[in-house]
Amino acid sequence: MDNNVGSPSLINHSAHRKQGFTLIELMVAIAVVAILSAIALPSMSDFLVRMRVDNEISEMQRLLLTARNMAINTGKNTTVCPLVSGACTTNWEGEVSVFTNDVNTLANSNAFAGNDELIKVKDAIRTGDKLQYTHVSVIYSPAGRLLTTAASFNYCPKDEVNRNRGIDISVSGRSYTSADTDNDDKDEDRNGNEITCI
Repeated sequence: MDNNVGSPSLINHSAHRKQGFTLIELMVAIAVVAILSAIALPSMSDFLVRMRVDNEISEMQRLLLTARNMAINTGKNTTVCPLVSGACTTNWEGEVSVFTNDVNTLANSNAFAGNDELIKVKDAIRTGDKLQYTHVSVIYSPAGRLLTTAASFNYCPKDEVNRNRGIDISVSGRSYTSADTDNDDKDEDRNGNEITCI
């Protein structure tokens, strides 16, 4: 009969050998994680920028649609602009407001006063990013048309010129988001021009 079978010293030694990792296994695991991180992190960063820009453009598009619908439904001029102390400014990177004008005159459309009604406020964009528009405000008439000439919004994330996006607004009041029409991984407006910010 074998005296070593079932002996406590062999059982403990066998269990001890099955626990933990060797130094080589640990180094291989760390190397694999490092390689995967080096591959994934640039893609993840680009993905996050794309998501941020897409969200801002979608939110601005919804704001414009809300303003146009309010103008049609209420029969009042409706303004979209960055409001500061009741007056429209050109700081589109800050909060952007939508409000109906109690009196349908252009003189009152760039100011929030009297019986004007505040409809919605969009939060400021991320610091360092740019949101540019060619006019002080977007003003929709009760017919849903622009009271200004056709114009466009350009959104440019900081240090990511290939991810610029935009929204074109026609005189009819319809808005159109930019798209990569020539497959160069950069968005173009409806005229085929790449989106840029000054």
